[in-house]
Amino acid sequence: MDDLAARVAAAMWAEDTASAGLGMRLVAVGEGTARLEMTVREDMVNGHGIAHGGFVFTLADSAFAFACNSRNRVTVAQACDIVFVAPARRGDLLVADARERTAFGRNGIYDITVTRGDEVIAEFRGRSRQLSGTILSEEADES
Repeated sequence: MDDLAARVAAAMWAEDTASAGLGMRLVAVGEGTARLEMTVREDMVNGHGIAHGGFVFTLADSAFAFACNSRNRVTVAQACDIVFVAPARRGDLLVADARERTAFGRNGIYDITVTRGDEVIAEFRGRSRQLSGTILSEEADES
């Protein structure tokens, strides 16, 4: 993990009760990138016995958040969409890989692929908007 991205991720993770509560694990983070994992639990399946799409979306959205904040600039989602490619089932380990496609001004476009092993489960695209401020204090950013 690159140092700044890792420090920003640690600070964000300490406050991210939603991702932690869903059992997500931050596996890797770098400038404009992030990888998170989550195992589909019993309480995450819908009436069809497959992972509820909202949980798959949330995993991708969390990876998006860590990737777009990796440069220590407060950045939020401006818009997101997802295409569900294959169903996930209870017990599946899902991996969300986020990467920046482009950044322009205070905006960015990120693609997040959610997989189970080699199989693509979903493709998510997030558009970000940078706000004022930083996650880490300016002093911490310089160390």
